[in-house]
Amino acid sequence: MRKAASSVPSRRPPQSGLGRRQRRSAEIREKLFRAALKLFAEKGFAETTVEDITNAADVGKGTFFNYFPSKEHILIAFSEMQLAKLQNAVDNFRHSKDPMPVFLRALSIRMTEESGRAPDVVRAILQANLSSSSVRRVMRENHDRAHGLMTQLVQVGQDRGEFRRDLPASELAHVFRQTVFGTLLMWSVYGDSSLPERINTALNVLWAGLAPRGTANSAATKKAQGATAR
Repeated sequence: MRKAASSVPSRRPPQSGLGRRQRRSAEIREKLFRAALKLFAEKGFAETTVEDITNAADVGKGTFFNYFPSKEHILIAFSEMQLAKLQNAVDNFRHSKDPMPVFLRALSIRMTEESGRAPDVVRAILQANLSSSSVRRVMRENHDRAHGLMTQLVQVGQDRGEFRRDLPASELAHVFRQTVFGTLLMWSVYGDSSLPERINTALNVLWAGLAPRGTANSAATKKAQGATAR
């Protein structure tokens, strides 16, 4: 059995500098990853087998283990895909002139769009965290990385005067991530079309606690809620 490939799924077209075998390997891995997410959404995580995934991806069953040590590692790949989105958002925001409420809403929608198509993936991530110590260890590492990135984003917002400064950036980052993840988790119980509305409402409420302190707080909050609603 070959060593499993890196667990970050390809998000770009194959690079021209890659050899044919490398391109083929990346394509197969992406097919397996996408087939697994689709099946998790349709059948549920527990009910989906490795054979189901390889059949859907039209590859041999043994091929799966060349890329993922187990079915649970699809969830780790999913987590790392989300990390890549967050890293890209942090990099872009440093050069963005968008108000923080607008940017946070767009980021939240972007971070939950994959989950919004597959509520069972959200439940499966929680299940894997509770049942698998090896998956939980990697997930915790990814959570720490995500928290560091979100803290950087909050610090930029504080420097711009768009976040309150009486609390550490790391604490505000925790509150934001817990709000979005908690909303996502609660929504996954229903799995309906209400996720964008739930996220929007949660951020509108949250912003009142994130806005700068002072006499202009009420006006700033109303302005932020108006921007997030658009």
